[in-house]
Amino acid sequence: MTAITSRHRQATRPDPQLLRFAIRADATLCAGVGLFVAMAADPLARMSGLTPTAEWIVGAALVGYGALLYSAARMRDVRRVGVAVLVGNVGFTLAVAVVLAAGWLPLTTFGVAATVAFTASTVGLAWLQYLGVRRTPA
Repeated sequence: MTAITSRHRQATRPDPQLLRFAIRADATLCAGVGLFVAMAADPLARMSGLTPTAEWIVGAALVGYGALLYSAARMRDVRRVGVAVLVGNVGFTLAVAVVLAAGWLPLTTFGVAATVAFTASTVGLAWLQYLGVRRTPA
């Protein structure tokens, strides 16, 4: 008589690839949006309500942050990077919500809509990063 044994597979197998993908997607979005904002600072400033200098600084900062994230996604301990990026994205989302609710910036309707759209994409990427952190072994 032969005994049949089967191993139950884990619901989520340890794999850092989702986390690396989520961090690289975040990097690509930040750098792409930042490049667009920096290049189109004057026309965007007229539409958003901010100054062209503020638009350019935000764009340049996003390009730099995107480059930093893309480099960090290659690190050996990607889980630690993922947790830091996830915490940063949640903090950014909360800060944007407070700034928009308080009306601290002279944003037009277009400026508010663009900020909300970028923040919504940040929340989506933060969700992917959360799933990636959970799947990556400690």
